[in-house]
Amino acid sequence: MENHVLSIDNRERLTVTAVKDVATFNEEKVIIVLAQGNLEVKGEKLNIQKLDLAEGKVSVNGIINSAVYMHKKDKEQGGFWKRLLK
Repeated sequence: MENHVLSIDNRERLTVTAVKDVATFNEEKVIIVLAQGNLEVKGEKLNIQKLDLAEGKVSVNGIINSAVYMHKKDKEQGGFWKRLLK
């Protein structure tokens, strides 16, 4: 697994390394894709200051309220349709 570094400065700037992609973002939520799963960042007036996928780094500015790791789901667990058809 690829290691990453998460840094939050004064709840105003979040920087993450080893980023694979940014799944979604708006002013209230950013979902960052890492090798181990996703990182969900919630706040206010969030804005992606820098995204460099070649370097694997993202910087988010705004008011950071939370940063929560979300585990990567195994494909064997199934997705939406498998749960719906149970």
